[in-house]
Amino acid sequence: MQDNKNLQNTDNNDATEPLKIDSGTAKKNDIQPNFTKNNLNADNSNNENQNNNNLRSSIDKDKEINTQSNNPTIKPKKEIPIEKKPFKEFINDHLIPSLVQEFKTKGFKVEDINLKNTTRPIAGDECWVIYCEIKDICNFWLSFEKEDISSTKSISLSKPKQKPSIIESFLIDEKRITLKLIISRVLQRLNGQKLIGVN
Repeated sequence: MQDNKNLQNTDNNDATEPLKIDSGTAKKNDIQPNFTKNNLNADNSNNENQNNNNLRSSIDKDKEINTQSNNPTIKPKKEIPIEKKPFKEFINDHLIPSLVQEFKTKGFKVEDINLKNTTRPIAGDECWVIYCEIKDICNFWLSFEKEDISSTKSISLSKPKQKPSIIESFLIDEKRITLKLIISRVLQRLNGQKLIGVN
């Protein structure tokens, strides 16, 4: 009987004794992340701004690429050599003015100079002829077989008020015909006939 009383007392003690909880353990377990609506809204706003910035950057790059492709650098057009210009343009705009200037600098006056499609002196065939009359010095005829400065050429000379008596080939061995070359050879021919004193 005594044992049963002791057992009963023990059971009563266990039933009535309050459960003790460690305060430190409870605090740790009670800690939870402090997520608020304001924090979530701020994070979402930052992400949205970042996405917008990335989108704008991508659009700006695309615009820059399209601008560069639509507006390529325009290279300046390369000027063709005057010798490659049309025959009449070369003769009238470059050769004749240069001859006149060359004679002028050497003290000679050109009274007449022109380009015509006419009869070549002495030979009598039709071709393009530059006729030049230098006052009190001489006359010369520079002929081109075709409307091309690289075509077969000839030159005839005479003293003032006289008809030409000779015809000579002109620049037959030259493969590349230039403005300066034509002028220098004309002067050379006139000087060779002792018509002008050009050294």
